[in-house]
Amino acid sequence: MSADRTDLRGFAHAHQDAADLASRLVAAVEAARAGRPVVYPTETVYGVGSGLSESGVEAVRTAKVRADDKPLLTLVDGPEAVPDLEWTSEARRLAEAFWPGALTLVLRDPLGSFPLGVRSPTGTVAVRHTPHPVAAALVRALGAPLTSSSANRPGEAPATDSESAARFADGLDGAHFLDVGTLPPASPSTLVDCTVSPVRVLREGALPTDRLRCVLPEAR
Repeated sequence: MSADRTDLRGFAHAHQDAADLASRLVAAVEAARAGRPVVYPTETVYGVGSGLSESGVEAVRTAKVRADDKPLLTLVDGPEAVPDLEWTSEARRLAEAFWPGALTLVLRDPLGSFPLGVRSPTGTVAVRHTPHPVAAALVRALGAPLTSSSANRPGEAPATDSESAARFADGLDGAHFLDVGTLPPASPSTLVDCTVSPVRVLREGALPTDRLRCVLPEAR
């Protein structure tokens, strides 16, 4: 699939045009499908991810030195892209109100559709519909969920500029880097557990709990 150059025009790096970025995004999709890591911009920081194959999940978990009990979250192209997850009425209301946006929802994976390393030991998966045009175009072109974690190693700050993201990508075997320059300052996504009722805010971030309560007054 090809990327929409109009959507990408405003996010092209100063030394490239939208057509070049779209071309590199196609290469990034090929890398993700082949199980290689991709470093890409999001609405918060540069992220690292890949496809849901065993090799793709392992590549990202290795890059992050990820503990077994810390699953990767995934970027998805809306609720309809992951119908096998358990979409409670509360989860759907939050997604309808705040997606695309900096809101990560934790949902049950009753059919075990997601691989271990993305699915937690308790059978849950964390998903977000990113509003960043480049990351969103990457997920859309991939046609499947994309694993996501901040592009940094333990003890390092998440990458928010080209130099830091490039250093991280250079340390990964076969990584593809989508460079859009320096990202604006942003808070991390708000993380909400939708496997319980009322829903529980696990981490307050860019989306304040008070705004969540405009949709779900019982959110805690």
